[in-house]
Amino acid sequence: MSDSAATSTNSSSNKNPDTQRALVSIHLASVLFGGTALFSKILPLAAVDIIFFRCWVASATLAVILQLRGETFALTQRRDYGIALALGCLVGLHWVTYFLSMQVSTVAIGMVSLFSYPVITVLLEPLSEGRKPPGSDLAMGLVVLAGVALMVPELNLGHNTTLGVALGIISAFFFAIRNILYRHSFSRYSGSKTMLYQCLVTGLLLIPFVGSWHPSQTIHLWPQLLLLGTLFTAVPHSLLVRALRAISAKTVSLISCLQPVYGALAAAILLSEVPSVATYCGGSLVLGAAIFETVKSR
Repeated sequence: MSDSAATSTNSSSNKNPDTQRALVSIHLASVLFGGTALFSKILPLAAVDIIFFRCWVASATLAVILQLRGETFALTQRRDYGIALALGCLVGLHWVTYFLSMQVSTVAIGMVSLFSYPVITVLLEPLSEGRKPPGSDLAMGLVVLAGVALMVPELNLGHNTTLGVALGIISAFFFAIRNILYRHSFSRYSGSKTMLYQCLVTGLLLIPFVGSWHPSQTIHLWPQLLLLGTLFTAVPHSLLVRALRAISAKTVSLISCLQPVYGALAAAILLSEVPSVATYCGGSLVLGAAIFETVKSR
């Protein structure tokens, strides 16, 4: 989900039809990614079960997309299959903890906590290369901690909000490691192929953990599950890749920071989940740090 592009987004380029289409694509992708969070509340299933169904529906959709594009399913090197396995494990842990975070707390809490991942990334990546993080990145880490502290009502995992924040941070940690591994070892593959392998691996790994249910118990949920796996998973990832071909990665990353806003707004309208003042204040610090790191790193 992380590629690079060199096209700038100045006033003249905004008149370019390709740039305009790319901007529409990334905003639409951000809306869909934000809408994904609603399924954690709409679907009366455990987080593991939701992710299991999501992965298999998304895998089938992505396979069709690759076929239509004429891309091969094979990877170029044998070692890449091991990396794909690691990426799938990380994505599975990221998705399950993310949905758990929203199920035990609120959509806003889960999404804002997840968006601590840009700061976690810039702190972990230098360490993976044997370097120390710059002082400004450490300062942004403290800002994120302050934002998290504002959202946490008490240091007790028995409190749903505190547990939701903790799970969201854990999800962000797995997501950050996944992005670092992808950037350094798997970025030569398209976003669709990368997501196909990750969904397949996650779907296979979750088989032993899926709850026992009869098909008749979930048949009425299949419309929502199909929407989650296609329109809210495969489609936004394809839109994201398309946008990266015409506008800069910095612009894509900045617009992606709107996802918690879109998600929280949708949850407020459809689920009557209105964020508290503490969530607004803490979320502003977390998203502000994410935007700062996005601008600085790009």
